Amino acid sequence: MRKLTLRQVADHAGVTESFLSQLERGASGASVSTLRLVAEALGLRVADLFEDTGATGLSVLTADKRPVIHMSGFVKFMLTRRPLQNLEVFEGVVEPGASTTSREYQHGDSQELVYVLEGDVMLYLGDEEHRLAERDSIEYRSSLTHSLMNVGDIDARVLWIISPPSL
Repeated sequence: MRKLTLRQVADHAGVTESFLSQLERGASGASVSTLRLVAEALGLRVADLFEDTGATGLSVLTADKRPVIHMSGFVKFMLTRRPLQNLEVFEGVVEPGASTTSREYQHGDSQELVYVLEGDVMLYLGDEEHRLAERDSIEYRSSLTHSLMNVGDIDARVLWIISPPSL
């Protein structure tokens, strides 16, 4: 639709055409930053890159069909099915000592809620630090710089609930 070549999108995202082709076929995963660059090249949001089933109403998304974002020490699973309208939900598994993104990360201007399912994390919001344990939650604007780090000894499991969708 955008009349871009694979090379143009790959160049914009700083990846090879081969990698982009593998990503498109589901044979490879990509970091959030790479997905952002691909989406940007296409004039889309990251969420728009996930499969649109065209389904309306009730929709089951089984665990084995969830879109996945892989990063170093961190995996994020999309729990909401396309098309996204009002709500975006992710479950993340963060290894001890790993962080979700740089502290300068921000996106859109949505309401974002973080809920800790398991583990002990530190959420950095601007210049503030908030330590959260199992069953703790915090909400903030996604336009505020933020990142999350696992400061515990076990994998942390965290939910991100974002409204309206901004990834």
